[in-house]
Amino acid sequence: MRRIMGWLGMSALAGLVMLGTIVQADDKDKKDAKVPPDKLPKAVLDSIKGRFPGADITSAEKEIEDNQVVYDIELKHKGRKYEMDIKEDGTIIEIEKEIASKDVPKAITKAVLGKYPKATIKEVMEVNKVKGKEETPIHYEVTIETAEKKTIEVIVSLDGKSVKTEAEAAKEKKK
Repeated sequence: MRRIMGWLGMSALAGLVMLGTIVQADDKDKKDAKVPPDKLPKAVLDSIKGRFPGADITSAEKEIEDNQVVYDIELKHKGRKYEMDIKEDGTIIEIEKEIASKDVPKAITKAVLGKYPKATIKEVMEVNKVKGKEETPIHYEVTIETAEKKTIEVIVSLDGKSVKTEAEAAKEKKK
């Protein structure tokens, strides 16, 4: 009986050790993980410094997108907010630029307020795809506060003809 109890105890301990290893491995592979700016890969930091010299990194997250490591960076440069998606090798994929309220195209404001009539526009970011040094605007991300005091982010086409929540856009992308 002692032998059986000992064997069961060892089996249970081995199972717990294995479970702990699996949980740790799973934690490492989580989609989003905060990264201190001083722990970013050199290639990522070099890309940020090359594009935005003297920028202040306010947030960094490591993500897995399409089985690739991508860093989601938020920063301030010359008083303006930016967000960047950068591959581990330093390749810049996307840059989002904060647009001052006075510079937001009227078509964008009209489209958002048309769909959400009593909303307040809190922030507008111009989203640009990056190829080499070329930036091409692809849409706007607009953060609004609805009449019900809910904060949501909507994606607006460059011409203002399409206004979708991120969930709607993601669902459409899967089709």
